[in-house]
Amino acid sequence: MHTIIQPLPNCTCSPGEKPMSPDAFCQPNYDCQEHREAMILIVYVPGVEAAGVDIEAGGDDLTVTARKTHLVRVNWQALHLECAQRDYRLKLRLGTGFNYAAMNAEIRHGVLTITLPKRPASTRHQRHVA
Repeated sequence: MHTIIQPLPNCTCSPGEKPMSPDAFCQPNYDCQEHREAMILIVYVPGVEAAGVDIEAGGDDLTVTARKTHLVRVNWQALHLECAQRDYRLKLRLGTGFNYAAMNAEIRHGVLTITLPKRPASTRHQRHVA
């Protein structure tokens, strides 16, 4: 029985081309759990160690960048594996109701858990729409 492996839609590499640019990322799977005093964001980033995680909070946005450890072998050849070995980037617009400075993150076995405490209702920025 023959197996046909279809190319990934985002991968346009051919055997003679350079691998994808280092700025190419894929969006990881994630889950949000809202609790009374905090929101827990669970991001699935297999193959990533703690040193490869960068979390940035700016304004209403939270950006998580997780880079895998890439090993380059001496006899390396492009086999369309570049698409499966891309790093992860997740951009979320969460709003101003969270205390980003008190954020806590932990990674274990490729599962990144970010705890974002909520701000008290009196200190949240409110936007008035006319």
